[in-house]
Amino acid sequence: MSTSASSAEASVAIGAGAPVLAFDVGGTDIKSALFDEHGAALELRRTPTPHSGQDPARRLIRELGVLAEDLRSRHPHVVPQALGFVVPGIVDADAGTGVFSSNLGWRDAPLRSLAQESFGLPVAFDHDVRTAGWAEHRLGGARGHANVVFLIIGTGIAGAILIGGRPHTAGGYAGEIGHAPIADGPQCACGARGCLEAVASAGAIARRYAAESGTPLDGARAVIARAAAGDRIAARVWEEALDALTLSLAQLTAVVAPGAIVIGGGLSRAGDALFGELRTRLAARLSFHRMPEVIPAQLQGDAGLIGAALRARELT
Repeated sequence: MSTSASSAEASVAIGAGAPVLAFDVGGTDIKSALFDEHGAALELRRTPTPHSGQDPARRLIRELGVLAEDLRSRHPHVVPQALGFVVPGIVDADAGTGVFSSNLGWRDAPLRSLAQESFGLPVAFDHDVRTAGWAEHRLGGARGHANVVFLIIGTGIAGAILIGGRPHTAGGYAGEIGHAPIADGPQCACGARGCLEAVASAGAIARRYAAESGTPLDGARAVIARAAAGDRIAARVWEEALDALTLSLAQLTAVVAPGAIVIGGGLSRAGDALFGELRTRLAARLSFHRMPEVIPAQLQGDAGLIGAALRARELT
């Protein structure tokens, strides 16, 4: 089992409470940690997500068991009272089911019951981005706001909606903001046309610039830097991305009336080039609507793991 410690480990804390195990399962790696009674994450690490085997759901639970056993053996004085884990894809948290994940290979997988059977602990199970958004509401950038839209803008665009301080799930289908249409094109990898993700994700910005200029760049922020330096193709690609994001945020503001729109992921590191532009453009687009705060995520890549730990503590 190969592992790597997180450089952010010292900054991950959730406050005093019951010790819990937490796992944030991604398509590439799994983040894991044992949270002690003070809320500190002990040995936060990343390990590869397993993709082999005939039964990927059971294979995942076995891998989580290996990780948990290693953590508990290193810290025998910390006895977890519950376990929280989150996964990508379509997730029905109420049923405890991984409805579908193309990357991880399951469909209608009873992940919560499999984990309960394996660990013999109360298990909190949910969607990774929904849980990350809820963690931002509890401990991060969305504190003080009951109604929140949360976006992660990276290779794709993932989203979550909190209403009254609780995630709106609709059986796992709510929050697919990246796959809400904002135009008639281009074609999205999901099969639909004009999805926000196909125009305004960091991955789309880099791909569109490379396709139109013939010059591949190292990510969206390099495109933004070219735009600021006067590159006309980069400026147009970035302008179209900002327009698409503004339209999407305006629609969400009109429908949900969030107090805050929290943005994380790789593109959020563009700073004022993103947030200043979105605030100005959104304010100009709205009329009688209440202007939400548009703010960067504070927990960033640790939000899913922190949320999983907080969810586990709710069961103790």
